[in-house]
Amino acid sequence: MADNADIARLRLIRTPQIGPVTYAQLIARFGDAARAIEALPELAARGGGRAPAVADRGVAERELAIVAKLGARHLFLGAPDYPTLLAQLDDAPATIMVRGDTGLMTRPTVAMVGARNASAAACRFARQLAAELVRERVSVVSGLARGIDTAAHIGSLDGGTIAVIAGGIDVAYPPENAALQERIASEGLLIAEQPPGIEPRARHFPHRNRIIAGLALGTVVVEAAPRSGSLITARLAGEMGREVMAVPGSPLDPRAQGCNGLIRDGATLIQNAADILETVRPIDARMVRTPDASFDAAPPDDADDAARRGITNLLGPVAVAVDELIRQSGLTPAIVQTVLLELELAGRVERHAGGRVSLIG
Repeated sequence: MADNADIARLRLIRTPQIGPVTYAQLIARFGDAARAIEALPELAARGGGRAPAVADRGVAERELAIVAKLGARHLFLGAPDYPTLLAQLDDAPATIMVRGDTGLMTRPTVAMVGARNASAAACRFARQLAAELVRERVSVVSGLARGIDTAAHIGSLDGGTIAVIAGGIDVAYPPENAALQERIASEGLLIAEQPPGIEPRARHFPHRNRIIAGLALGTVVVEAAPRSGSLITARLAGEMGREVMAVPGSPLDPRAQGCNGLIRDGATLIQNAADILETVRPIDARMVRTPDASFDAAPPDDADDAARRGITNLLGPVAVAVDELIRQSGLTPAIVQTVLLELELAGRVERHAGGRVSLIG
């Protein structure tokens, strides 16, 4: 039998218009998912709309049963076994599905990403780096893509590899990595944010990348062209306050331009595994908190009609940072977050990456 609290959490998570930030605010405000669900109609009415239809209990029960049958389980934000570093993100996933050895997330972890069409030399170097890191009991996390990701997983498979995939926990992508994905689930750790059965789409990969960066003390880019997904992961790591590292390459190779650009902009130059360990070990002790069962997001404060009008007037179709709304409105962060929560539940506000919001319609 599925736990009623888990069913309520999953119903809230799978409800339209409730993303990671909104979920965290609702739990912080009401204490648990069941009470948050009961409060949705009133909150949406304050925002000038109707509450989204909450996911049916049967939908949540079926998902929990399917995930369990696959040999996986859900980890919910706020639970003791939810990964500590990931929980520090403002948009930490409300739940992730895991299959394998979750103890790998309690070790110091380094993300390794790079080009899908990577050179043979770069792939060999990534395998070597990953193998040396796991020998030092450092877990290696990557995204199971072709090229550098695959090389990093193969190099760390015997000692502690973590793969974060863009689709459901039961969907192999890319198809040629199906056997490797199964080995990782058996010998390492496989993580997915999307519900089971979901095929990966372009919009899912940035979400996957934030998990990769969020699990790690630092991200190493081995080879990457400009404007590649690997650079997005590196940027996210930097925004999270994590270390960004890059392996230099020939200026004649377009696949090295991204790494060389990162180094020019301040990323740590990496030539071997010792460089990585020297970079991340000093920050390990100060970043990793002792996990506990508390949910430490700050609960929003109540807002009045004047505050709602003021925030709504500042919003428009162009996304604006929440910090800018706080600055221009002169209201407290808690009040601004309350108004945005009500507007989002009413279907009037959309949240964007980087803590930005825009008015719908």
